[in-house]
Amino acid sequence: MRKLIVPAIIALLAVAPGAAFAATSVPTPAGEQTIAGTVKFFNSSAHSLELADGSWYYLPPTFKAPDLKTGDKVTVHWKMDGSAHDVTAIDIG
Repeated sequence: MRKLIVPAIIALLAVAPGAAFAATSVPTPAGEQTIAGTVKFFNSSAHSLELADGSWYYLPPTFKAPDLKTGDKVTVHWKMDGSAHDVTAIDIG
């Protein structure tokens, strides 16, 4: 009997931290977030912006983006929409 209990306890201890992690990684609704960075790529017709760190942000079709150029320092305000970063505002400088 003891031979069965010890492996069962060890297996339980090995699985428990993973189960606890899974419980804490449940996605929650995200509010607006900001990121500061340097513009790597901006395409006004495709409504997309890439920062130097490789992150992509998407502008809504009605969004009036300021004149952005590669190399501009910006602060991007965005919200998560599925897996996309949707821009709500952009500050240059």
